[in-house]
Order: sequence, then C-alpha cells, then structure tokens
Amino acid sequence: MESLFVQNILGIDKPIVQAPMAGVTTPEFVAASANAGILGSIGAGYLTAEATRNCIREVKSLTDKSFSVNLFVPEQVDTSEEQIAQAYEALKPFQQELGLTGEKVVLSLSEFAEQVKVVVDEGVKICSFTFGIPDQETISYLHKHETYCIGTATTVEEAIAVEQAGLDAVVLQGGEAGGHRGTFLEPLTLIPTMELLKNTIGKIKIPIITAGGIMTKHQMLEYLDEGAAAIQIGTALLATEESGAHPLHKEAILQSEKDVTALTTAFSGKAARGIVNDFMTFMANQPIAPYPVQNDLTKELRKVAGEQGKAEYLSMWAGENLNLAKPGTVADIVHHFISEDY
Repeated sequence: MESLFVQNILGIDKPIVQAPMAGVTTPEFVAASANAGILGSIGAGYLTAEATRNCIREVKSLTDKSFSVNLFVPEQVDTSEEQIAQAYEALKPFQQELGLTGEKVVLSLSEFAEQVKVVVDEGVKICSFTFGIPDQETISYLHKHETYCIGTATTVEEAIAVEQAGLDAVVLQGGEAGGHRGTFLEPLTLIPTMELLKNTIGKIKIPIITAGGIMTKHQMLEYLDEGAAAIQIGTALLATEESGAHPLHKEAILQSEKDVTALTTAFSGKAARGIVNDFMTFMANQPIAPYPVQNDLTKELRKVAGEQGKAEYLSMWAGENLNLAKPGTVADIVHHFISEDY
C-alpha cells in the first residue's frame, strides 16, 4: 500500500515529501527536491495565479519528475478598520527603525479559484491544501482532471473531515512542525507528531503523510513503521543550498544548538512556529490583526528587514528539532534520510 502510494500515485522513489513552504520554494528548490527522488512542492499560498503558472513552468524546465502545488484555502476575514489601525500602529517602531515611510498598505486578494485552474491547465497532477478544505466544486473539478488532492490536518477530527470531504490523502501536522499551523476546525492544539499519528491510524483509510520535527532517518522509519505512507520534511531542507530562505534564516537554523522556537501570530495573524527574535517577543503583547491582514501589514517590513540584514525582524520559520539540521544540497539531505549509516 505504502509503496504503491509513493511510486504509483506520488510518482517518487522515496517516501518523502518536501514541505510546501510558501516564500522559500523557488523553482530551483522544488526541482532539486524532485530530482532527488522526493515529492517537490511549490508553496503557492501567497502567489498570484500568474506567478503560480510561471513557477510551475520554471520547475518543469528543470525537472521531468513529479511535483505538487500547495494552495491556501481562502477564509472569511472577520476584522474592523479599528482593529487594523491598532495592529498597524503597533508596527510603527519597527517601520521607523527600518526607515519605512508608512505608506498605505494594500490588502491582498486571494486568487485561489484562478490558481486551481492554473494547476489543471498546467497539468500538475498533485495539489495539496492548507488552512481548510476546498469546496466540493473545487474537489470535483480537480478529480475530473485526474488531479490527486491532499489535505492538511492537525487533529484526528480534522483528518476525518479531510477524508469525508473526498480528498485523497492527508498531511498530519504534529505540534513540532515549523511554520504555520494548518488548524481549521479546532481551537489551536499542539499534539506531538507520533501521538497524532497513533491516534489517527485506524480512524481513516486514506494515506497519511506525517509531518512535524522529522530530521533523521531513524525518525522517518519510526513513522513509516507506525503506519504513515510517507513523511514530509521542511526544516531539514530549509538550510540547503537550493532553498530560497534568507541567508540569515539558514544561518540561524544551522547555528542553533537547541530548540529556540515558539509559536507566534505576529507576522501573519495565524499561529506559526519560528525562531524566537525581537519582533516576536515585542509583539507578544501587542494588537495583531487576523490572517491574512496581519501578513499584508508586515510584508514590507519583512522585505526591508531582509534587505538590511536584520534577522530580528524576519519570520524565520523552523520546527522544534532545528538543531539537527545539516548544511548541503537537497540531494545531500535526502541521502542522509536514505543511507544506512545515518
């Protein structure tokens, strides 16, 4: 079952999925993952439909292997002008330090429906979703065009909901995972990855891709032995040569000697695990707008902080076991997961 899922459905040699980390999954990174025998994944959550199309085409020019596209399921934004103004005001000290003029922020609009069409038009056969479950019309449209659909869940209940909606597989995101929590049904919960897998096995029949703090071959084998069809890795690949992560982000991961991560909503309005820095600490007691408004409010700040080399204001997402990350190419890291001596 697992071998069939990995080889025939995902079209890969190894039971590993490269996490679709929005913002860092450059075409070179995704293609390197695919060429290393794992499932490359474009994190298209923040992209326009046109940018999604361009990224897909660039990946195709670099590999003939299977890869997927990940989309963020749009949600209703429940906020007020006053709430946005308060959240914006809280960012002013950082804007002033970075020399930002405080120009009016343009709120982004989701191009989800257009992106789904791009996935089909470009012939990508695997599409995954985060922050919820797409509507039945979308799922039917993708299935009609023989596109394999993967959901994301952080609890047993969410995994069951993903299966009941008709999605074909689920990424089970444990509490150790870096980046945004994929929670959509429950109050935020942080169930350890192995506990979540054990609790979910037997409750659903669709294949499970386990994610969250997986950094070694030993961990991978434990999850596969427990019943996962594959694993998903993000932090283990973030510091690779091909990764689109900021050099300061890579450096912070590789220099970490212990878990220096925490959850924050400061950057995007959604809970996400990242390396603790001054921005996260200061914003812990400040007003924060809901996602995706907060993400738009901090977008320019993060961009300029990167240009100025100020790691304290960057969103440096990472999982709990980041201290186990190693330098090298994507192929090097994948080899570590497969080689007998790791």
